[in-house]
Amino acid sequence: MKLTYRLIPVTVFFTCLIFIACSDDDKQNVTEEPIVQPQEELTVENVRSFMTDPNATDETVALFYNLYNLSKTKFLVGQQDAYTGFYNDDMGDSDMKKATGSDPALLGSDFMFITDDQNNEQPENWFYQQEILITDNVKQAYSKGMVNIFCWHFREPFEGESFYTSDLTDFQKYNALPSILPGGSNHDYYKQKLDKVADVLANLKDNNNKLIPVIFRPFHEFDGNWFWWGSAYCTPAQYQEIWRFTVEYLRDVKQVHNVLYAFSPDNSYTTSTQYLSRYPGDNYIDVLGMDNYGDFNNQGASGVATANNKLKMVSDLAISKHKIAALTETGYQINSLSSPVDHFFSDYIYSALTYSDVEVAFVMFWANSQNGYYVPPSGQQDTQDFVTFANKTESVLQNNIPDMYNLP
Repeated sequence: MKLTYRLIPVTVFFTCLIFIACSDDDKQNVTEEPIVQPQEELTVENVRSFMTDPNATDETVALFYNLYNLSKTKFLVGQQDAYTGFYNDDMGDSDMKKATGSDPALLGSDFMFITDDQNNEQPENWFYQQEILITDNVKQAYSKGMVNIFCWHFREPFEGESFYTSDLTDFQKYNALPSILPGGSNHDYYKQKLDKVADVLANLKDNNNKLIPVIFRPFHEFDGNWFWWGSAYCTPAQYQEIWRFTVEYLRDVKQVHNVLYAFSPDNSYTTSTQYLSRYPGDNYIDVLGMDNYGDFNNQGASGVATANNKLKMVSDLAISKHKIAALTETGYQINSLSSPVDHFFSDYIYSALTYSDVEVAFVMFWANSQNGYYVPPSGQQDTQDFVTFANKTESVLQNNIPDMYNLP
């Protein structure tokens, strides 16, 4: 039997549900540390002092500054693999453009195929072909004024075949991350992968031979245990160490200066104390993010209120640290087993991003595929709901994105 759910709009009961959602902190018995408000304003003159890379290119500095300021009133709307992931394999324009007339303002990409062991950098090699496709899409997006963000589904270092712990032996699970730390058996292997990342980043250039800025969020969703860098398989100190090494190797050894670094756990953290438990430090982070699918997984208004509380926590932390806050991954996939949720975008997602004075710079929906979608293309039951969301005053798509790469 196919069930149809009709959910009560968030705007009706949002205030009371926030109180219910807040009780999660009490259940976890965590003493919350107060968030200290900043004493100094971030300005054009001092912006580099708040960045991971004080020697970043001018365009990268401008991106940081402009994202920081944009978040006070608006947010970029993005999608992973927008130029390569299409519902029903209906290729051509991005599915978001099919629905709204505009590409997303943020393009999500992945270093997964680029750093695969089988990428031999030969023209006939499928993985190298994917590298060229991905980097060409990044350049195309930048030429349109869009922002680029990379995640990294990094295959574990012993066999190089999977990043999911469900595919790994216990030995692989518990030794993968420690093995890539300095002194570990796979440390040189990891440096070779970072060399590849650095080479790609150093060759992302526009038509004027200027480096294209990107946001890089490695080792994401680390509070879960589905990836080998998850919390069950490394200590907080080990996670912090590999993060700091990654930044220092790219920034200081490889001299990569067109990157903003994004910290993006999944949605398990409800307090700033929890959120910062694996945080490598302000000198290694530019973007405070959170991935969140679970609270939007047909959870109704209560789930949205919970998501908003978590974003409020991340937003307040970012404000206190002069960093950028973001909803780095989200969505609800519509496929043969799931039907669209009424007002999902125009009410639920919008409310989570805007209530309680949340300040986030961007939201990124996951990739569409042949058998399902996170962003409805034209002609779907929920297309108009997404169009309504895209037309909100706060929403920014490619067709109304401001200049992100020059300081005001």
